[in-house]
Amino acid sequence: MTLLIRTRLAGKGVYAVTDGPRDDLFAAVEAALAGGARLLQYRDDTTDTERRRGEADEISRLCAGHGVPLIIDADVALARELGAGVHLGQENMPIPEARAMLGPEAIIGGACYGSIERARQLAAEGADYLSFGAMYPSTTKPGAAVVPHDLLTQVATLGVPVVAIGGITPDNARVLIDAGADYLAVVSAIFAASDIQGATRRFADLFETHPGILR
Repeated sequence: MTLLIRTRLAGKGVYAVTDGPRDDLFAAVEAALAGGARLLQYRDDTTDTERRRGEADEISRLCAGHGVPLIIDADVALARELGAGVHLGQENMPIPEARAMLGPEAIIGGACYGSIERARQLAAEGADYLSFGAMYPSTTKPGAAVVPHDLLTQVATLGVPVVAIGGITPDNARVLIDAGADYLAVVSAIFAASDIQGATRRFADLFETHPGILR
């Protein structure tokens, strides 16, 4: 069932990314949304198709209730079924093919890792955001290479919203916003927190107090 999920990027802020199967997934997502997440990505690398479909469907309802865009990690077919956006890595479907499946209004983001050349390519293909990372050593992807923060500044000329990801905490995030990050994509520092709503709010507050950012 397709719901009225907001499908365009608006403003700047926290991009909460779920951390795979958990018994309290819906409560955790609701807490992140209540804490001020501006984007929500459903990320689950398992092969349990039916569970993933059911979880994503319920999360789409939660996102719709908060007016927050839902992004599905890598699974373009599931994104199309739900009327959601999709986040694509280097090994996933190319952006033009995903756009043909999802339509012009869907949010399609692309992982650039630390490559400005890839960022230029994805921007030319119509990516709605470009993600860079890991910005810091990451517990979610411990093998990910750490990239320099000034990449966030260098890609500003492409005119596409920039997402920073990897090892981000409220204590090390300010420099990323100052460097040009429009969104902070956060996994563990939100979904492994004992107070998910409060943890999300700490990130959201960084944007609300940042000079020149309109909420």
